[in-house]
Amino acid sequence: MKSSIHPTYQPVVFRDASADFSFLTRSTRSSDKSVTWEDGMEYPVIDVEVSSASHPFYTGKATVLDTAGRVEKFRRRYGQAGA
Repeated sequence: MKSSIHPTYQPVVFRDASADFSFLTRSTRSSDKSVTWEDGMEYPVIDVEVSSASHPFYTGKATVLDTAGRVEKFRRRYGQAGA
């Protein structure tokens, strides 16, 4: 591998403020802000809008679309194709 062309791969804290949830992982992203983690070390923090703690699919609050109604509406509007 060539030296000095790869980004630094370092521990980073991703924080979801809407769900009060954060996790420590490794990433090539960096940030000017930092936070003290549970182990007492200081890590860069990246704020995200959606995480597994706030996403409707993972929290079980997902709504199912009425796709059958949408198909029927399409067929009424444009007719039965191929029939």
